[in-house]
Amino acid sequence: MFQSFESTAEPQFGAERVARLRAKMVELGIDGFLVPRADEYQGEYVPECAERMAWLSGFTGSAGVILVMAEQAIVFVDGRYTTQLKEQVDGNVFTGGDLVGEPPHKWLAAYAGPRFRLGIDPWLHTKSEVVKLRDALAGKNGSLTLLASNPLDEIWDNRPAEPMGKVAIQQVEQAGDLAKDKLRRISENLAGAGAASVVLTDPSSVAWAFNIRGADVPHTPHPLARAIIDSDGRVELFLDEAKTGIESRAYLGQICEQLPPSAFLDRLAATAAKGGVMLDPELVPYVLMGIVEQAGGKVVEGADPVRMPRATKNKAELEGTTRAHLQDGAAMVEYLCWLDRQEPATLTEIDAVKALEAARARVGERMQNPLREISFDTISGAGENAAIIHYRVTTQTNRSFKPNEMFLVDSGGQYVNGTTDITRTVAIGEVPEEQKRFFTLVLKGMIAISLARFPKGTRGVDLDPLARIALWKAGADYGHGTGHGVGSYLSVHEGPQRISRAAMQELLPGMILSNEPGYYRPGAFGIRIENLIYVEDADMIEGGDRPMMGFETLTFCPIDRRLVVTSLLTDEELRWLNNYHAETRDKLLPLIDDAEVATWLKRATAPLS
Repeated sequence: MFQSFESTAEPQFGAERVARLRAKMVELGIDGFLVPRADEYQGEYVPECAERMAWLSGFTGSAGVILVMAEQAIVFVDGRYTTQLKEQVDGNVFTGGDLVGEPPHKWLAAYAGPRFRLGIDPWLHTKSEVVKLRDALAGKNGSLTLLASNPLDEIWDNRPAEPMGKVAIQQVEQAGDLAKDKLRRISENLAGAGAASVVLTDPSSVAWAFNIRGADVPHTPHPLARAIIDSDGRVELFLDEAKTGIESRAYLGQICEQLPPSAFLDRLAATAAKGGVMLDPELVPYVLMGIVEQAGGKVVEGADPVRMPRATKNKAELEGTTRAHLQDGAAMVEYLCWLDRQEPATLTEIDAVKALEAARARVGERMQNPLREISFDTISGAGENAAIIHYRVTTQTNRSFKPNEMFLVDSGGQYVNGTTDITRTVAIGEVPEEQKRFFTLVLKGMIAISLARFPKGTRGVDLDPLARIALWKAGADYGHGTGHGVGSYLSVHEGPQRISRAAMQELLPGMILSNEPGYYRPGAFGIRIENLIYVEDADMIEGGDRPMMGFETLTFCPIDRRLVVTSLLTDEELRWLNNYHAETRDKLLPLIDDAEVATWLKRATAPLS
């Protein structure tokens, strides 16, 4: 099993740990300290040794920050985690904050006392965050202290060691481009940006640029590594040798100089002395800005040069992920067929997770493309647990299925040729009509994104209302984005592409996104339907006068027909659903080797009228 069901969080120790942290704050002469859900690489998925938020509070979500003060400790989370926060932390110690509407810098600007002194670990914050914090404190005649060490780390007894996952080569058949050519292009483009070198601090950028994958963090196959690329072609990769074997060391030796991570700061200072150093203010730990400037160098602020080529998948990457999604679809069909045969009372949420992972492994073995990892902890929520947007079942929360409720399963796989992410909400017995109505409203939003055509220059923010309008008309909404970017055997959450209320990035051909509207009624039920899609290049529509882009669907798996209220669908929406199911049947039937599963698939994809 890739997924663990034991919770490592210890909320019962929250009061004692916060007290110890406050004692450290007194020693340091600060009034507040920020504990972000971030590591020194600014990744979403962090190694166990960087799970500072979870260790302090018990909250295990993938986004958030804690502001610890003398009398308060506020955990700021977004709409995905409001319910989870209440269930995971000690309410006598922590209160909830709004990470989106009133994040820490806005809270400080509104409520901090005069001359408030805030301390941060500059390895865990970007320049963009530091600027906002300084501006907020300036209005209070306050100050921001960049601490030389993290006081939480000093009180964390038995803190786990840094990971040493092995590195593997991502073959050119999957990558579509040689690493030496990627690195050469990055180097050649530096002069035009006015920089002599660029520092890559995002592990996914390093993995993509060097055509390597790693195993340092759960579910995301990148190594924790950094790189410096010079305009003269010199390439330095800061990656512990213990992570590389004979083959990967020999491979890397042909394209770069591999150096220990301990050499990074000295090499950065030496590089800074030679000219401008490009750093991405949205991604780079703020401490690196200071090191460049202290060495007499010039910081050239610019976007990570890997982000856009990584986001706009090439032909080989798109072909690979298409195959991975068909394989994953076959596994999902086997799983859903199995699920339909179970008696609810004999089935638990953990049972459902184990069965799905086993199906992916079984199909991967049969198709000679093994499941390398799951792409995130499976969300397996029955009944009211499905209303917790990022619910993660543990042995403490695990519950049995009940008749006449819905079950939401959001899951994904990591294969060498692609990363998958799919959500299906299914009926367990006869579901109340009101829940079917909301399911259909969510489905209408998902179909609207699937059918969207849009001109060049369209951003995610422009499309987001299409997924919500049916719910809005019913007086409902959902508290998360409609879609996130997805990598190619990399992170299941990849930027800069998104579909959300704040997604300002232009959508470009080759970008993979999720399409996942939902609806959640706390304490009752939750619904989400998710496919992955990618942006297709523009073409002309008959009778039109300008080319329009659109989306190609990657995910093929039945949508539960039993939950669809066809009278709420337009003719176009019903036609899309029936065509989607026909295509799902045609693509997946050849991959099914069990007659019972094949029969189930035919029944699950039969047309609706």
